[in-house]
Amino acid sequence: MTKTAFLRPRSAPAESMESLAGLLREWLPLQRWFAGKDRPVTDLGVLSTTELFPGCLHVLVHAAHGGVPAPGGATPAGDCYQLLLGVRERPSPRLGKALIGTVRDGLLAGLTVHDALQDPRAAQLLLERLRRPGTAGPLHFEGDPAQEVPSGLVPRLLNAEQSNSSLVYGDEYILKVFRRIQPGVNPDLEVPGALARQGCHRVPAPVAWMRTTHPFKATLGVLQPYLRNAADGWTLALDALASGDDFTAQAHALGRATADVHLALSSAFPVGAPGENGRTAAAMTERLTAAAHAVPALQPYVPGLRSAFAALATCDAGPPAQRIHGDLHLGQVLRAGREWFVIDFEGEPSRPLSERRSAHSPVRDIAGMLRSFDYAARQRRPWRPEWARRCREAYCAGYAARAGWDPRKKHGLLRAYETDRAVYEVLYEARHRPDWLPVPMAAIERLAVRGD
Repeated sequence: MTKTAFLRPRSAPAESMESLAGLLREWLPLQRWFAGKDRPVTDLGVLSTTELFPGCLHVLVHAAHGGVPAPGGATPAGDCYQLLLGVRERPSPRLGKALIGTVRDGLLAGLTVHDALQDPRAAQLLLERLRRPGTAGPLHFEGDPAQEVPSGLVPRLLNAEQSNSSLVYGDEYILKVFRRIQPGVNPDLEVPGALARQGCHRVPAPVAWMRTTHPFKATLGVLQPYLRNAADGWTLALDALASGDDFTAQAHALGRATADVHLALSSAFPVGAPGENGRTAAAMTERLTAAAHAVPALQPYVPGLRSAFAALATCDAGPPAQRIHGDLHLGQVLRAGREWFVIDFEGEPSRPLSERRSAHSPVRDIAGMLRSFDYAARQRRPWRPEWARRCREAYCAGYAARAGWDPRKKHGLLRAYETDRAVYEVLYEARHRPDWLPVPMAAIERLAVRGD
């Protein structure tokens, strides 16, 4: 009997995973999708272990960033992460960066552990599980019965993901494996499925998905059609800037596509009532106060920025709150042929899932895209503010042509949401990309002083 024979039961013994804690505590913070890079992992607990197939364990771990339990004995502050771990008796040179290490003690002593998503064989077996509905312990594999996924598709792991991991199969399908897991239905499954039922062609529909029922109900991954030969909006915008080309026609079409998605969302999900601007302004002001405390460069602009939020409390209520994208920017849209498609409805992974699934003003999405045009324009020297201004105007005009209302005429709303987005960007860049901090700070200065 081989040393990996113990993996044959559906659930691996919990004690077999305890010996992995040291390896994972060192490996996790090095991953791009790990959210707590600025906080040390003080404790690592195994929440669930299931044999996905022989030689591969599906694991949910809780990475704590504080050792003091919450009141009532609740789990200490931290995050739940999804891991697919391959286990081998001998390391393989082709594993390369996928290698996590060799376990020194416990039931896994002497075995080599690696990230199974970077192993082509494991990736192919994962697709096989998704092709056929079924269960493996608490794991459930489900799909659209009208869609038949062919076998034998060659997998490749995308390198561009930040908060998740994605596998492309034969340029036909893309599987997004969520890394940070929260209880509930992930919007990246819920929203595309609802839009597909609405007949909205702007969003690729889910083909298959995986979820768990232990230690809580949660979405683990979604398989969707892969838009081959598509280019993301960020790349297209930078190419246009590099070649000196105008981007207004593309921006106008993107505005229409955004409105199409918003209209479909308002039909697929309950629509809220306008009039929540006072509560929204208070939340924005609170986020500004916290950000200014963390990033001192913001402090001189706080009075001007607060004025944007104060004006929101008394301005036109605007369109009703509804389900939105939640993190819309040029990197979240794809252009294939002459059509724009919207992807990645997960929202900001750092936000609670309940917040990401709640209704918000569609102006929030619009503000996110307007900020993205400004980001793109500042990637080249000299900065071309007119390029960004023309794109912003064209995008809003395209949105108005389809939605029936013009974001530019909701000046107080748009200024407040753009300001809130810029504050978020300052905090993000200060923590993760300090060299990029001047980009949102330029917007902060404009929004605070000029009130634009």
